[in-house]
This record gives sequence, C-alpha cells and structure tokens, in this order.
Amino acid sequence: MSFRGSAFFAGFAGFAGFAGFAGFAGFAPRMNWHNRGCSRLCVPMTPDRTPVTLPDTLAMHEGELIALQVHATRALGLPDPHFRDSLPDGTPAPALIVIPAGTFEYGAAAQENAPAQERPRRTALIERSFAMGVYPVTIEEFEAYARATGWQRRTELLWLSGRKPVINVRQSDARDYCAWLSRQTGQRYRLPTEQEWEYAYRAGAASAYPQGDRITPAEAHYNTRQDFDAVRAQRPHLLSRCFVRCGAMEVGKLRPNRWGLHDMPGNVWEYTASPWTRDHASLPERPLPGKPQAVVTKGGSWFDGPEDCRGAARRRRLENELDINLGFRVVRDV
Repeated sequence: MSFRGSAFFAGFAGFAGFAGFAGFAGFAPRMNWHNRGCSRLCVPMTPDRTPVTLPDTLAMHEGELIALQVHATRALGLPDPHFRDSLPDGTPAPALIVIPAGTFEYGAAAQENAPAQERPRRTALIERSFAMGVYPVTIEEFEAYARATGWQRRTELLWLSGRKPVINVRQSDARDYCAWLSRQTGQRYRLPTEQEWEYAYRAGAASAYPQGDRITPAEAHYNTRQDFDAVRAQRPHLLSRCFVRCGAMEVGKLRPNRWGLHDMPGNVWEYTASPWTRDHASLPERPLPGKPQAVVTKGGSWFDGPEDCRGAARRRRLENELDINLGFRVVRDV
C-alpha cells in the first residue's frame, strides 16, 4: 500500500489529541449528536454493548467534516485520507479516500423538485468508515483487469481510452472487477450500497447538490440543454441548447466534494450494489425467474440534465445492462 500527501494533516495538528468521538464532541459545538427526530438510530452498539455515538454530518460545517475525515483516518492507523493499494506487479490499484462513519438523511427533501421514487427522506447510519474510489473506475484501470483475466469487451460497442471512465460494462462485470482487486490486494473491494453512495456524495450537504440547490458545468459534466433549480418547477428550453457537452470526459477534471471525491455528480451513472426499490419505503423489487435483477444507479451523466446529478436522484437499470453513460466506482472495506 502506498500513500500520498501526508502533509494534508499539517493544518489539523490541533486535532491530534482525539481519543474518540467523545473528544471530538468538545471541538464541535455546532455538531448535533442526535439525529433530528430519530436519536435512537444514532447510537448503535458495539459487540461489547458499549454505545457508540455517531455524528450527524448534516449538522456539521466544512471544517468539522474535514476534521471528522482526518480523525477517522487516524483511527484506522492510516497517515493520510488518500491512499491506494498496489497490485502484485507493482501497478497501483484505484485511488481511494477515507469516508468517515456518521449519520445523514437520504432521499429528496420536502421542498425539492423530485419524483416519488426519491421519497420519503429517511435517516441512515453509516456505522463503519470505509474507503471509496476518488474517481469512477477508468478504462486503463479496467483494462489491467481485462488483460489479467481474459475479459473481452463486445467489439461492436463503443469503448473509450485512458483516464475516461469505463462504460459498456454490466454490474456483474463491476462485481467481478472488485473480486479481482480483492484477490490481487488481499483487501475487500466491492460496490457501494445506495446509502453509502449518497452519503459520500453529500459529504454533509443537506441540499440537492454538494454545494447548494443549483449546479453549473464547472461542478459536474452533464447535458447543458436546460438549467435546473431544485426548488422550482422545470421550464422548457429551446432544442438549440441540447447536447452542448456530450461524451464522457477524463475523470478528475472538475472540483471535488468536501471529502475529496471527484465526478460524483455527472459524467457517468454509477452502479450500486442495491436492488431497485419503487421508493424509499418499499421492499426491493424481485425479478421474475430467469430475468435480471433491477438495481439502483446514481449520479447522472453527460447525457442527462442537471436534475439527474442531484444526490437524491436514482435510476432503475438492469444488472446486465450495457450503456455508454453507465460505469461504476469501488468501495474498499477498512
């Protein structure tokens, strides 16, 4: 395993004495240590039945969120939130960043211009910190897996190159890639759940997007055919505004969110490990015998409008579906 940027911690030297979340609470007077209207869900039990209080990330400001990430990194014994594993041949595995444990609310807010499938808004606990890919898995990263395993793409389908996100892969291909990384590194790689994905996307933001209720092309790669205000009804625009920016772009070119993740809104939809549900109050959809499972994808894409880049946005796709705007990113257990 290799690490970079240990100087990241220089600005947080004052937090070096953290012994746990109890010590952190004294630092963060604005932090709400009980979830709004759902406090019992925010106190999970450890195996020895000791209550562990999780921070409400939606009640924290940016400095507190970054400090929480730093504290989680140190608790894991890592020198930096950014790290990556190495494959046996010395090539690097996908870049990762630590996502700290906490609570948040997923789904669309009451005032948000959103469909029923994104409601009701619910509280979720992320009880354990995890590491997530800083970027969607790229073509060059996936091609290393293809060379090692003999995986072959369908030659009639579009394929990109280099640091652009991998597309035209199935969810099963994504799972197989994670299993291969796990064997190569000795660590457990997997796809994120829907709740993990949205928690990492929000990075403490209660708004529709990581930085507020509007988004611009400087913050996400999406189809600019229309503007979108998350709290106002959509208005039609002329067709001449369509397809200004089309095609997946190289990862990491736009600003990251507060926890350092790039390309969460836009570029390509991303598979999650979660089966599709009609809404957040329904049970998972079960396929007919012999039919593929429907799954949740998140993030929006270069082909779709800004409304699909919202944190609450979700789309039903089949586990065996191939598309030019559909990829994935990894999670690694820590």
